[in-house]
Amino acid sequence: MHACHRPVLIMLAVLLLAACAGSSVRPVAPPSPVASRLAESITIKAIGLTGTPYRYGGNTPAGGFDCSGLIGYVYREGAGVTLPRSVRAIADGPWPKVAVAGLSTGDVVFFAPDGRGLSHAGIYVGEGRFVHAPATGGTVRLDPLDRGYWASRVRHGMRILR
Repeated sequence: MHACHRPVLIMLAVLLLAACAGSSVRPVAPPSPVASRLAESITIKAIGLTGTPYRYGGNTPAGGFDCSGLIGYVYREGAGVTLPRSVRAIADGPWPKVAVAGLSTGDVVFFAPDGRGLSHAGIYVGEGRFVHAPATGGTVRLDPLDRGYWASRVRHGMRILR
């Protein structure tokens, strides 16, 4: 290969890798006015559940919540939307993926706590914060996306309401 072709090939390789890496998370249109109103309802309901005890398999305020149970309850009660029961099933759903920088209120946000697959999720409530049910012995809480434990584990969001 001629030396003058190397920079062009390197640039093409970089562009191809960048396109492949970003292919699953694309810019998504902002929520419609109706979706924005439903997202507001979801946000209010999610924040109102802070302090509810964590319970593996839980999906009601009386019985406690795990992360996917919280999300399912809030979407069902706040917007009339039925979601799959597990984080993985929600993540595999038909909704568009959203980059963390493009999150809107009401989006589901996903995490890879073990560095591998998605196994935790919460509801983005705006201002860089999300509501989630993190762990046994804890409670539903509001945490920042950009600092602490969750900052390096956040992967992307999904826009359920459009």
